[in-house]
Amino acid sequence: MFNSFGNVFRLTSFGESHGKGVGGVIDGFPSGIVIDEEFVQQELNRRRPGQSILTTARQENDKVEFLSGIFEGKSTGCPIGFIVWNKNQNSSDYNNLRNVYRPSHADYTYTVKYGIRDYRGGGRSSARETISRVVAGALAKLALRQLGISVTAFTSQVGGIKLEEDYWEYDFDLIETNDVRCPDPIKAKEMAELIYKVKEEGDTIGGTITCVIKGCPIGLGQPVFGKLHAALGNAMLSINAAKAFEYGEGFKGLKMRGSEQNDVFYNNHGRIETHTNHSGGIQGGISNGQDIYFRVVFKPIATLLMEQETVNVNGVDTTMKAKGRHDPCVLPRAVPIVEAMAAMTILDYYLLDKTTQL
Repeated sequence: MFNSFGNVFRLTSFGESHGKGVGGVIDGFPSGIVIDEEFVQQELNRRRPGQSILTTARQENDKVEFLSGIFEGKSTGCPIGFIVWNKNQNSSDYNNLRNVYRPSHADYTYTVKYGIRDYRGGGRSSARETISRVVAGALAKLALRQLGISVTAFTSQVGGIKLEEDYWEYDFDLIETNDVRCPDPIKAKEMAELIYKVKEEGDTIGGTITCVIKGCPIGLGQPVFGKLHAALGNAMLSINAAKAFEYGEGFKGLKMRGSEQNDVFYNNHGRIETHTNHSGGIQGGISNGQDIYFRVVFKPIATLLMEQETVNVNGVDTTMKAKGRHDPCVLPRAVPIVEAMAAMTILDYYLLDKTTQL
């Protein structure tokens, strides 16, 4: 059960980074949705390694193969099975890590919990598992598209370099014009230079991804334990290296008074709206029809290409240095993952809302 995500729209994923492949089974997907396999592949291409000098040099085509649930280009309503075969593993890069615990990785906790771990790239704890999320998220996007709902994420901060304006001040069409996936070309260049500098030093760096959901209908989310923002937070914090989540004004709201932060209602030609959107499109745990926006903080990737102190499996102090091909910054490749998890959450709660109405 803990390899599954969702209530009505449900993804169960499988696979390890150095196993034969990574895939999943999607249950509860609506029938009759046109499945644009080229679009799904494009979403995977945004996540795959080797995109630029800012990412790992590992070359994986990550070609998705659908196994079931699609007939004549449309979803049938039956479970959609899919797999992406692993093609470019280099497990020997991890031989020196077989008997040591990598700092800030899942090595130690997995060993204690399960009594065994796959040291080759982290096995199930590897970010390669997110392939299944991106495929499922792409399908969710196709369904949401028919409802007029869009999900867009972008890099808004790398280290100390961050976007200063609110999200609506930026042209989202510029996000995919640079390797960092930032809608501000000037800031994108500064971010790229910082990531490259950190990479040359064998180090890593983190930052923040902002996500905006437009067109979400009023009423998604449950009053108490099924709050929409809690579901989004749960989805985001399940992503590798995610460390924090905030929606609406978030921590920035601490500097404001209630009279400044309240979103005042008004009648806009028969439609009740708000003058501002400090709430981030969610009030009382339920969507209010305004844009939903949130931010996810990602830590610097734990795998460093420099020597670090650690202990071996016997608890003896030692040192280690990772080998192989690793990202210096997770953000550029995490953008489509954030979008995927958001899309799955919104579709799931849309379908859940339909099942609770008479």
